[in-house]
Amino acid sequence: MDMNTRLTGVMICGAGHSGSTLLGLILGRAVGAFYVGEGAKIRYLHDLNKPLRKRACKVCGEICPVWSDFHWDQEKPLYRQVAAHTSSSIIVDSTKNPAWIKSRSDELMEAGDNPVLIFLKRDGRAVLNSRFRKYPDRDAATQIQSWMDQIEASRDLFESFTGPKIDIQYEDLATRPEAVIREICDVANIAFRPEMLAFKDGDSHPMGGNTGTQFVAARDRVEDNPDAILKLTPRTHDYYAKHSGDIRLDLRWKTEMSEPDFALFNDMAGVFNTDMAWGDDG
Repeated sequence: MDMNTRLTGVMICGAGHSGSTLLGLILGRAVGAFYVGEGAKIRYLHDLNKPLRKRACKVCGEICPVWSDFHWDQEKPLYRQVAAHTSSSIIVDSTKNPAWIKSRSDELMEAGDNPVLIFLKRDGRAVLNSRFRKYPDRDAATQIQSWMDQIEASRDLFESFTGPKIDIQYEDLATRPEAVIREICDVANIAFRPEMLAFKDGDSHPMGGNTGTQFVAARDRVEDNPDAILKLTPRTHDYYAKHSGDIRLDLRWKTEMSEPDFALFNDMAGVFNTDMAWGDDG
């Protein structure tokens, strides 16, 4: 990227397990865009004290053509360095942490660049079902409260953000992908192209993020590689191994969520979830 070119940094806030990896992969297919994955994990590059899945590209591992020779000079704006390294003018980051987003946004504005914020929401029952599946030994009430706290922090960030911004619902993205991505592109001043919706096409080099979605996108590169970082676990294998790679609505919570967890969620977060509840079950 020419250092005189104005850079766009698209940052996604919200809670984990809300579809940010899918959204990042889609936006990363815009012309001139590069999706970093969860940019906060760039801090862990080359740190041998961290597990490989946190300090290397999830698709390529340590031999990644992008990250293997990237070293962040933390005295300089991160996205500017990544943009120069990848010859990009749009950086997409799905870290979601409000403090991280604030720091990157401040860097962008100080450099005369363009920060854009997307608040990605999802029915809390879907989010918590995914968390319960991944962390079955963790206290359910604590996980519900953590989700509520993250949504509140994201709302505060979104309300105070002064640049271009848009709030979207995962379920809208999954059922009306072209319309929602066009809306985001309009807000971010990004040229929409239909090919963006084919999120599994093209290369991706994400740091962190949802393994299942990344597996679908990189299946040809990782499925038969015994050393691949991207490996499906028994709890997700059937869903993602059979995934065709289209954009589809994931409503597994309707059949997977236990009655006690469902009742606890309704008791703790039913009212809180009202504006995010999806469909007739809301």
